Amino acid sequence: MPPLPRAAAQVLRRLYRSPASPWELIDSQDGTLREFCQVLEMLEAEGLISRRGTRFELTGAGRREAARLGGGLPEFRCGACDGRGYALPELEFADEFLRMVRGRPLPLEEYDQGYIAPEDVLLRAGFMLERGDVAGRSIILIGDDDLLSIALALTGVAERVHALDADSRVVEFINSAASELDAELEAEVYDVRKPLPEELAGEFDVFVTDPVETLPGITLFLSRGAEGLRGRGCSGYFGLTTLEAGVGKWYRIQGVLQEMGFAVTDIRRRFSVYPCEESNFFRYQEKLRVVKVLGSRCDHHWFRSAFCRVEAAEEPAPAVRGEVELGEEMYHDEECWATPE
Repeated sequence: MPPLPRAAAQVLRRLYRSPASPWELIDSQDGTLREFCQVLEMLEAEGLISRRGTRFELTGAGRREAARLGGGLPEFRCGACDGRGYALPELEFADEFLRMVRGRPLPLEEYDQGYIAPEDVLLRAGFMLERGDVAGRSIILIGDDDLLSIALALTGVAERVHALDADSRVVEFINSAASELDAELEAEVYDVRKPLPEELAGEFDVFVTDPVETLPGITLFLSRGAEGLRGRGCSGYFGLTTLEAGVGKWYRIQGVLQEMGFAVTDIRRRFSVYPCEESNFFRYQEKLRVVKVLGSRCDHHWFRSAFCRVEAAEEPAPAVRGEVELGEEMYHDEECWATPE
């Protein structure tokens, strides 16, 4: 008998502990959303799991199989930091950041917006600070509905922070926050399909972006980030999930990064969580394909992303230059089940 798919084994091991909603199960496995739904269908068809109301549980056969797969072993992931490897320390500016981001603009589905938890924004800023990419550095953000630019400015050690975003509401919010701070923080409206403004190209030490997860989309966002860098030794950060990007897409993204002159130095798995709350993109969750397929509303913080760092080993060479025309293919492919249809 061939081994079960990795995601199936992970689901069975999780259910060995207790019944769970599909959203809790998503958070316990590595497959894309499409693969996860196929795994649930397969496990039900093979009589290993059953659904009772909004929760799944193991059958007798499923419990025996889960035990064989190590379901009785303890959890190895650190509970204190939820597996991140980083915990939020006492920060002088943390309360100030949490105050400043209240009243933020609500996400718009037309831009595929959704923000990570404010505490996770601070963890990103702390990770970047530790890696030597904040103090004395000029940082450009390609899209910033997470408001990381404000957190970076609040550290008080960045030389310059410049945010670009397609949403004028986000830009106005950041510039309003900047007026309260004694820091080099600025935001402007920008369409990623166009080249960087000439005065920004080659002016920064670090880029940060949380791109859409289609291959054309992420290639475009990473290219604009590379376009902003001064040269070799500069760095970049981006978020990437396994939910809308399977291993094949990760492989192709690695190839794009290498062709652009970057080496991957860090991947912090499950580093950022998108809170399951009505003020986030869950306010239009009925338009997400995964919600339609699973047939229940979200009840768990299941959408998490890795935080990746790259460094320019060679002179950055953007894969995309000049203006491009991208329509739906920038936002949708066969794996984008958490992107509004």
